[in-house]
Amino acid sequence: MEIWINPACSKCRSAVSILDEAGAEYTVRRYLEDPPTAVELEAVLKRLGLEPWDIARTAEPVAKDLGLKSWGRTPDDRSRWIDALAEHPKLIQRPIITADDGTAVVARDPETVRSVL
Repeated sequence: MEIWINPACSKCRSAVSILDEAGAEYTVRRYLEDPPTAVELEAVLKRLGLEPWDIARTAEPVAKDLGLKSWGRTPDDRSRWIDALAEHPKLIQRPIITADDGTAVVARDPETVRSVL
């Protein structure tokens, strides 16, 4: 299992605490320091069953600079979104947990974190 975190994020710290309390084995990826590539994002999105705009943090200053809220949300727009997330990892919703069984979740609440255990 791998968890993508920003250590400054309280939801990320909470998720790590829940995993630790459960004795889960996992790898931490500080995705701001080690950003995912476009290929990795494609794979995670497939596992999540989501589109890139579903995991974009549109309130971030860089999102406003890019005008993200006005971008299209069609299959033709998908690669533009993925490229933006890869170039600006701060736009990626967190934490994201990729489980060993092939599933993945955006673990914004304790119940979702526990769902991968």
